[in-house]
Amino acid sequence: MAHTIGNPLSWTARNLGAAGHYLGEATERLGGDHTVAMPQTRRLEMADIGHALRAGWGDFLAGRSDVMFLVLVYPVVGLVLMGFALHMQLLPLLLPLVMGFALLGPVAAVGLYEMSRRREAGQTASWIDGLGVLRSPRFGAILVLGLYLAGLFLGWMLTARGIYALTLGPAAPASASAFLRDVATTPAGWLMAVAGSAVGACFALLALATSVVSFPMLLDRNVSVPVAVATSVRLMRENPRVVLSWGALIGAALSLAAIPLLLGLVIVLPVLGHASWHFYRRAVV
Repeated sequence: MAHTIGNPLSWTARNLGAAGHYLGEATERLGGDHTVAMPQTRRLEMADIGHALRAGWGDFLAGRSDVMFLVLVYPVVGLVLMGFALHMQLLPLLLPLVMGFALLGPVAAVGLYEMSRRREAGQTASWIDGLGVLRSPRFGAILVLGLYLAGLFLGWMLTARGIYALTLGPAAPASASAFLRDVATTPAGWLMAVAGSAVGACFALLALATSVVSFPMLLDRNVSVPVAVATSVRLMRENPRVVLSWGALIGAALSLAAIPLLLGLVIVLPVLGHASWHFYRRAVV
C-alpha cells in the first residue's frame, strides 16, 4: 500500500495531538526508572569524530535532509536575524543571536537523529519520517530537554544584553558602522568583546556537557531526562579532549556557515545533525 500523509493540516494536528499525549506520560517519568541500569560510555579517540562526520555525510547524501532544513529552519532563522538587523536598539544582540543558535542545535536536529536511526535499522528515512518523531512516545522527554536548552539560550541573550549595557550601552548605537567602530577602537568595546566571549563560552560548555548525547539517547532508549543528561555529563568528564573538540568543531562550522547569508546552514546543519547521531552511537555502549 502506498504511504501517504493525507491533508497536511490534519497530519500536523494528529501528530501534535500524539505529542501532547506522550508529553503527559513523559512528565510522570522525569524522575527516572531506578530499575534500569545506567548506560555505559566508551573511551573515545579523535578518530571517532572523523568516523561520525563521514557517516553523517553519507546520511546527508542518502536522505536528502537538506530539503527538511531548507523548508523548516533556514527561512525562520533568516527572518529572525533580518528582524534584529532592522532595529538599531537590538543590533548589539545580532552576533550573540547568531553564535547562540548553536545552543539550540540539538533540538533542531532531532528529526535528523530519527532519520539516521531509521537508516541504520534498514528502514525508510525521508524527511517526512524524520518529522514522525513527533509521534514517538519519547517525544515528551525530548521536549522537556529542549525547553531547558531554550531557557539556556534566553539566559545567554539576556546576559549578552547586560554586558552591552555595562560597556557600550545602555543607549542603542547610532548606526551599524558606529557600533562596529566602537567595538574595534574603544576600551569599552574591547571589554564587551572579551567578556561576551568568556561568558558565551561558559554557556556553550554547559550546553555541550548536558546535550552532547542526551537528545539522541532519549530518542533511542527508554531512559529518563536525568539519566540522559547524567550520561552526557559523564561522557564529557571521561573524554574531555574529544568532546571539547567535537563541540568546537560544531561551533566553528555553524559560525562559518552563517557568514554567507546563512546559505551554508542548508548543508552544514543536516550533516552535523546526522553526524551527532553517529557520535552518540560511538560514545555510548
